[in-house]
Parts: sequence; C-alpha cells; structure tokens
Amino acid sequence: MDVLLITADGAQPRSADELDELLDDVHAGRGVLWVDVPLWDEAAEAALTHRFGIHPRAAADCARRNPVPKVHLYSDHLFVVLHSPERGARGHVHYVELDQFIGPGWYVTVHGPLNPKVAPEAARVETGAVSRRLLADRFHPTGAHELSFAVVAALTARLRDYLAALTEEVWALERQVTSGHHGDAEKFLEELFQVRHGLLTVRTIAALSREVYGRMAALPAVGDAGRPLVADVEDQFRRIAQMGDAQREYLQGVIEFYQTRTNTKMTIAAERLAVIAAVTLPVTAVSSIMGMNVIVNDSTHISWLVGLLIFMAAMSVAMLIWARRQGWW
Repeated sequence: MDVLLITADGAQPRSADELDELLDDVHAGRGVLWVDVPLWDEAAEAALTHRFGIHPRAAADCARRNPVPKVHLYSDHLFVVLHSPERGARGHVHYVELDQFIGPGWYVTVHGPLNPKVAPEAARVETGAVSRRLLADRFHPTGAHELSFAVVAALTARLRDYLAALTEEVWALERQVTSGHHGDAEKFLEELFQVRHGLLTVRTIAALSREVYGRMAALPAVGDAGRPLVADVEDQFRRIAQMGDAQREYLQGVIEFYQTRTNTKMTIAAERLAVIAAVTLPVTAVSSIMGMNVIVNDSTHISWLVGLLIFMAAMSVAMLIWARRQGWW
C-alpha cells in the first residue's frame, strides 16, 4: 500500500509500518493521512481494519465487486463505493471500482477486484493523478473531504473524457448514415448499438453516483466544510448523466433514421417483387391450364399459340396498369 502524509510542507511518502504514529499525528491535527490500497487482501485487512475502525461488512465489500455505488455512515467515517468506465472488447464496458473511507483527518482508497481483462493501471487512474499533483506540490488539501473531492473530480473527468470519445464516434457514424451507408448493414448496426451501449453505461454510472452524493449531502457527518464539496460532486455527476442521456437520444435518432431508410428500401424491393409476381401470374395461370396441349412433338397449333401469347401479354399489361394505379410502382 502507498502511504502519504500531507502537511503544510507538502506530501511525504511514508511506510505502512508508521501508521500508528501517523494516525497520532493526524488526530492531533498535524496533517492529513492518505492510504491507497491497490488490492484488498488479508494483509491489508489486518493492517487497516482495527487502526481505522473499518467495519467487517465494509471490509467484505472491499474484497468483492459491488454492482452499484453506495454510501454507508459508520461511527466516525463514511464508506463510499464508486465506479468508472473502462472500454473492453466488442463494445463491452468494464466497471472499475473505487472504494473510499473518509474519516477525521484520514482517507483510505481501495481499488476493487478487477476483471482479468482489465489492466491494473486502469484502476489507479484517479488516485495516480491526484498523487502526482500532491508530490509535485501543486495541491494542498487541508482535510479528508478535500482529498476525496480531488479523487472523485478526477473520476468525473474520466467519465467526461469517455463521453467525449463516444461523442466523436457518434459523429462519425452519423456522417456515414447521412452520406448513405452501403456496407454491411448488420455490422454497421452492431457498431451503432455498441456506441449506444457505451453512452448508456456513462449515463447509468453518473446517475447512480449522483444519487450516492445526494444522500451524502444530507448526512450530518459530512460537516459544513465538506458539504459544498459533496454538492459540487453531485452537480458534476448530474450534468454528466444529462449529457450522456442527450447523446444517447441523438444516437437513437440516427439509428432510427438508418433503420427507417433500410426498411423503406426493403419495402420498395418487396413491392417491386410483388409487381413482377403479379405480371407473371397470368402467364403462369394460362400455361398451367393449357399444359402441353398447344406445343407438342408431332405438331404445333400456331393459331392457338399466337392467340394464347397475345392473351397472356394483354393480361400482363392489364396487371401492370392496375398495379400502377394502385401506386405500387
């Protein structure tokens, strides 16, 4: 695990063996302690559970994947679960989990279990960005809520970047639709629905996270200092959810436009085939009735043959005129 002590002099990397001493310092008001746990295991549980008063249920939640974000208030700290998106193969979006413990003067982040197909670096995008700012002396938080705000703000930035990338794909697909796509319709529709799935994922993550921070804003434990930060995060999630929803509706319009045009082409083709069938119907009917009685091996009845051909042609022309009046072609 990575341990940082943040004081007025800056961020100082420390050892996990110093946790007891560091906790005494932060309880005395000498800085903010940040512990980042890449993977929750028995060693991490033994090192952190009793020192920070982590509840066994929260520890169990850190060890498994949580399908939805949540917040839970314990005696002197908050436990918050959030997710960020990571693109996978064939339009799949992985949920990358970030667990937070926000206490009085200390902050613990735990990166939830990952899908084996997700690179470990994907889980530490937000904490890594904030850590670099701290070590470069470009960020000076004075409390755990301010530190948590910075990490979650990095998470919302990741959501916005993912939304921007999906929006560029929407534009590219929309240009193909309006210019008249003539490629593989099944493959193209799959691309459209993959992008729509990504937008739906962004909207869902942001909307659920907004509900979590809306609940946090109502908790007295957040305090007057942390409440504006929580409200800011809630507003960020709300706006991202609305933008994702708007882009999804726009893409749905593109999909409906493409499907309508494709269905119209199929309908026109079916109508033309129906006209062809209607035109050839008299020929089929007459020839099936007369059979081989007009043209035979020994002799051919020329007058009957000419008469039948004229009759079939007249019926076909009549069927064409009738189909035209019906507006079939």
